[in-house]
Amino acid sequence: MYGDFMMQVDRTVERVLEALDEAGMAEDTLVFFSSDNGPVWYETDVEKYGHSSTGPLRGMKADSWEGGHRVPFLARWPGKIPAGAVSGQLLCFTDLMATIAAILDAPMPAGEEVDSVSMAPALLGQDDGRPLRSSLLIKETATVIREGDWKLITHLGSGGFSKPRNVEPFEGGPRGQLYNLAEDIEETDNLWRKRPEIVERLTKMLDQYQPKAESAP
Repeated sequence: MYGDFMMQVDRTVERVLEALDEAGMAEDTLVFFSSDNGPVWYETDVEKYGHSSTGPLRGMKADSWEGGHRVPFLARWPGKIPAGAVSGQLLCFTDLMATIAAILDAPMPAGEEVDSVSMAPALLGQDDGRPLRSSLLIKETATVIREGDWKLITHLGSGGFSKPRNVEPFEGGPRGQLYNLAEDIEETDNLWRKRPEIVERLTKMLDQYQPKAESAP
């Protein structure tokens, strides 16, 4: 059933792209393809099918770990987005609003508090490598924040579908999780106690953002 679903998604995307070609609109259409969250894929599924749906990423849907929210993001715009280009920019779906506004040269709504950063320079190959978005609140409950390669989780456990969901801290142990994703994409080495200065900085940043749940300038 899951394989049928994957084939259906693949064919549906193909039909959309074919329709754009047939209508002569492919050159004028910006196409995004992504997912709203990671998969529901238990250890028993990995064993049964010999396939890890999140690759090296830890966790799955709803988790605070990368497998819960880091998803593929593809964009196609012939003649505008270089074919085969890859970007390391930190991007969230909220950024699509400012990105599309920038591409259309349309003003953002005045007076609204919008947590959106334009990723147009990254899409169009015009960024200089510096971060367009410096930090990001990842979960709606504002329990996870990422800044560059650093990621802070204010609780122990997955916080989502993976078990254990919640883990009570013990005396002398870490009260949360800290990972350097550039060095530890699998989130296996909790640096909470080893890098207290990073924990303190990101906690202060999270406290600053939480009242409005915003991380855009």
